[in-house]
Amino acid sequence: MSGHVGDLSPKQAEVLQKFRETMKDVLKPHHDDYFLTRWLRARNYDLKKAETMLRNDFTWRAQNGVDTILSDYKVPEVIEKYYPGGLCGRDKEGCPIWIDPFGDMDIKGMLSSARKQDVIKSKVHLLERIYKLFEAESTESRRVNGVILIYDLEKMGLKHLWKPGVDLFNSILAIFEEHFPESLKKSFVINAPRIFPIAFNLVRPFLSEATVKKVHILGSNYKEELLKHIDADQLPVYWGGTKTDPDGNIKCPSQICLGGEIPQKYYSEVLSNLDGFTEVDLGRGSSLQLDYEIKVPQSVIRWQFKTDGFDIGFGIFKRTKNKRQKAGAMDEVVASDRVNSHLIPEDGSTTCTDVGTYVIRFDNTYSWTRGKTLFYLIEVLEPDVTDLDIQTD
Repeated sequence: MSGHVGDLSPKQAEVLQKFRETMKDVLKPHHDDYFLTRWLRARNYDLKKAETMLRNDFTWRAQNGVDTILSDYKVPEVIEKYYPGGLCGRDKEGCPIWIDPFGDMDIKGMLSSARKQDVIKSKVHLLERIYKLFEAESTESRRVNGVILIYDLEKMGLKHLWKPGVDLFNSILAIFEEHFPESLKKSFVINAPRIFPIAFNLVRPFLSEATVKKVHILGSNYKEELLKHIDADQLPVYWGGTKTDPDGNIKCPSQICLGGEIPQKYYSEVLSNLDGFTEVDLGRGSSLQLDYEIKVPQSVIRWQFKTDGFDIGFGIFKRTKNKRQKAGAMDEVVASDRVNSHLIPEDGSTTCTDVGTYVIRFDNTYSWTRGKTLFYLIEVLEPDVTDLDIQTD
């Protein structure tokens, strides 16, 4: 049995009754069986785990003013104007559709212009709006309790693997899983680039297995596939439907924020967070080589670093022999260059098409008078899309 209202096994019905009795000290009249079964499904009808989860949620909502967030909180202008996505239409069963042109997200610009907590709070604000839609559009004969997500990853690139941005996205996912469980009906990923397996591997630890099973990676015929679930008049022309804005725009920007580069007028002072970084003193006239063994083709090396006071040389190489080599004897992967990482923290990533030993080299050999203090964080990201529903065509 699915564990949904109307499709409960005798055991599940018994657990539901016990759950209501156990939680009666905090439940309100509007907390019906549909509400309770969401938490039970999220914990596979384990009564104790579901109780812990729901009590934690009540505490979290009280601490963060979630019950009044729609009236108390105003989403910052830069988030409203430039964080991609919007509610647009309903699926064939009446569930709301969120279309997210994530590839047009300027994640660095966003985190240079808005506090991480404001971005997270804006997403909680959005989820509360969606829940209000669930309530308003549900009837006795038809319950609306799930959202359709369409992620368009066209233009997605290595810049979207920037660690602070990934950390932000994972924080949002964690809140979605812990406090808005069983709210996703289906998620369709379209225009997935070659780096998608890397990106998905970064967020997968924050997704429940139930959520992973709802993610469908569509191929080039995605428009036909979407129309199996969504009537054409509910889907913008750009994504395969017939819906347009009143002015004829086929992407419906009046309903869907299309993202884009954020103007620097929104930028604010952002303190660099060095949690997890390694600190090392690089003596004058010296260099530091860091070896990374790449075992899976198409893995990504991601880096962040900064220095105190002065610039540093940075480059990435691939060994041609099974021993330590000088930079000039190795294959150059990222050209070595002096970087003003004392002025602006440096970050980036590169795809390793082949397996082998890759060497990150910080170079201070050109400076005979000054040592440098270096802070760095290097990660190797491997692709993984096991257990995903991936269509090929």
